[in-house]
Amino acid sequence: MQGAPALLSARSVAVVGSRQPTPQGADNARAFSTGLSAGGLVVVSGLALGVDGAAHEGALRGAAGTIAVVGTGLDRVYPSKHRDLAHRIAEAGVLISEFAPGTPPLAENFPMRNRIIAGLSLGTLVVEATLRSGSLITARLANENGREVFAIPGSIHAAQSRGCHELIRQGAMLVETPEEIVDALSGMGGSARAPVTAPVTATVTAPVTATVTATVTATVAAAAPVPAAPHDPVLSALGHDPVTLDGLMARTGWPAHELAARLLDLELAGQVARLPGGLYQRRLLA
Repeated sequence: MQGAPALLSARSVAVVGSRQPTPQGADNARAFSTGLSAGGLVVVSGLALGVDGAAHEGALRGAAGTIAVVGTGLDRVYPSKHRDLAHRIAEAGVLISEFAPGTPPLAENFPMRNRIIAGLSLGTLVVEATLRSGSLITARLANENGREVFAIPGSIHAAQSRGCHELIRQGAMLVETPEEIVDALSGMGGSARAPVTAPVTATVTAPVTATVTATVTATVAAAAPVPAAPHDPVLSALGHDPVTLDGLMARTGWPAHELAARLLDLELAGQVARLPGGLYQRRLLA
């Protein structure tokens, strides 16, 4: 273990999802995790690409902190692009592993660490997931052990939403705000969790002493991008599903050069993301 051991007994919630989320999915992971951390819930995730990394980043903006359960030895950082993030977590949160130092990123180790993510947490939030996502393993483990499962709905056209929709069909709680999760878990304490007995290696740094000083609503508002004009016709035409330039031209009646210029402005403002295949997607949190 590296970091503050006290966080392991704090009230926490897992935030997991796709390694290749949509821009909206990554934004949701950050904003929800900031709100959950501000609401007093430690955010647990796996330091993977995509939703995991966004969840840790968002949680570090809140007060409760974050726990990263890794699938390698603690002397390895995988993926390597999360090296700086791992160092920040070690300073203001906790890194834990059941694997010995020197253990490389073996594929079979990552599903194994999911049971620890689920076991540490009072509930699990799935932000985005395909039907074959490893995040569904974490959700299943949480459900089998009597923990809450939450899922954020998405576009019916996005493969990354289908796993969440399937969880909702099976009884997961559909959530649209982090407050809903904070409220659902408000009557549950850290003692409600079963202890995690997997061995960990030990290196402890200074504990986290931050306290919650912001409301969930205020924190999520700060984390979300600042909206463009209230009735921007291009944003209205975008809706919340990916769309082509031709599709937007048909919806707005704008000529291609004017529409492309406006889309660039919105992209630079963080309101629109350009996706592979010539698609555009709105990034507003609603």
